[in-house]
Amino acid sequence: MSKLISIEEAVSHIKDGMTIMFGGFLGAGTAVKMVEAIVNKGVKDLTLIGNDTAYPNKAIGMLIANHQVKKLYASHIGTNADTIQQFNDKTLEIEFVPQGTLAERIRCGGAGLGGVLTRTGLGTVVEQGKRKIEVDGVEYLLELPLHADVALIGASVCDTSGNAIYKGTTQNFNPTMATAADIVILETKELVETGTIPMEQIHTPGIYVDYIVK
Repeated sequence: MSKLISIEEAVSHIKDGMTIMFGGFLGAGTAVKMVEAIVNKGVKDLTLIGNDTAYPNKAIGMLIANHQVKKLYASHIGTNADTIQQFNDKTLEIEFVPQGTLAERIRCGGAGLGGVLTRTGLGTVVEQGKRKIEVDGVEYLLELPLHADVALIGASVCDTSGNAIYKGTTQNFNPTMATAADIVILETKELVETGTIPMEQIHTPGIYVDYIVK
């Protein structure tokens, strides 16, 4: 069965109240056309998991500007004044997660692990409400896994089986997120036939990908 679907078919999987992971860094590596389609569909009360919210009304920032997000897990929001304003107005709930911890929590969600122990965040607001575990006399925070209903993945090149590669910094978070969601929708800039990409160059194996949008 072909994984290639239209963007209209892809966005039909996005419903109110869903948790969505989005790859990329400041919009580089984000599935921007999928984000635009979600904006146009008008779904609401979304929970987003990603490194940042890009820029005002750009990439994932479009969902913020359109007030479709109720909660955000992110490492920083400093490049998006809309996100800062909604956070200050208490219309958007944000859980700030150190960048490395965010990657590990997503990895745990994909690998079926119960969490990760880290010292990052000890003695800061990051530790509030979290369990502390002592190992060999050293204290750690227990950071719990993150999982999503849908992961939106932005690939540079993908074959018809869903095997994908990411050029440059677009790889940020995409390979890990592709393992940690019930439905994985991959938006690719270039689509090639299966077997075209040398297997040692593949970043995300097609087994993780449910749907492909070009």
